[in-house]
Amino acid sequence: MKEYQNLLYEFDGGIGIITINRPKALNALNGATMRELNELLDVIAQDPSVKVVIITGSGEKAFVAGADITEMQSMSAIEGRNWGKLGQAVFDKLENLPQPVIAAVNGFALGGGCELAMACDIRIASDKAKFGQPEVTLGITPGFAGTQRLPRLVGKGRAKELLFTGDMIDAAEAYRIGLVNKVVPPEELMAAAKAMAQKIMSRAPMAVQLCKAAVNEGMDMDLQSAVAYEAEVFGLCFATADQKEGMAAFVEKRKANFTGK
Repeated sequence: MKEYQNLLYEFDGGIGIITINRPKALNALNGATMRELNELLDVIAQDPSVKVVIITGSGEKAFVAGADITEMQSMSAIEGRNWGKLGQAVFDKLENLPQPVIAAVNGFALGGGCELAMACDIRIASDKAKFGQPEVTLGITPGFAGTQRLPRLVGKGRAKELLFTGDMIDAAEAYRIGLVNKVVPPEELMAAAKAMAQKIMSRAPMAVQLCKAAVNEGMDMDLQSAVAYEAEVFGLCFATADQKEGMAAFVEKRKANFTGK
């Protein structure tokens, strides 16, 4: 596996763990980091040994404190648009990985960091984590799809409040409004993320993958089209060995042995 300057990558028994590794910059996302993440996601997408992905940040202070302001400060309008399009493309690739992705949010998840977490399927936060989209305090809007994913997760009203004020919220409030799935003490964060990954890996892999596809595709469809898509996905499951094994195991009152086929 290639070594990266701004990322750490570890493979642990079916789990691919990506760590944003710029602790001196509070793991801020610069161009080099985004390009490395884009490349690593391509590698992971093609690796059948990776069943679940966990993303976290290095150090104790930050998951990702935002995009790198020192890089953005002198951008022209065209450069700003291109930077936003790069971030959107990378986060879209993350959101649509075949594997489920868990964000283990260990500290500040602000701006691009909050957008990174929202592109993941599940968010588990340390009780010391902080979330926010403070872009309006810098004279800009979110550019990595924050104005779109945030209202889809927490509703338009709460999203607009966070976007318009730039306020930062703690993990408990993020949980209350549905931005995160679970809050745990800092020392339990990675164990909780790995436990979630292990539970997902114990389920039928193809069914999990198809669930992800159905949710992601269906959210952008009208309800009638979305349920029709679900019916197709549901039918596909019956062409898998895992469906035969899962139902046989249920009838025979034993644990299923899924193979991902």
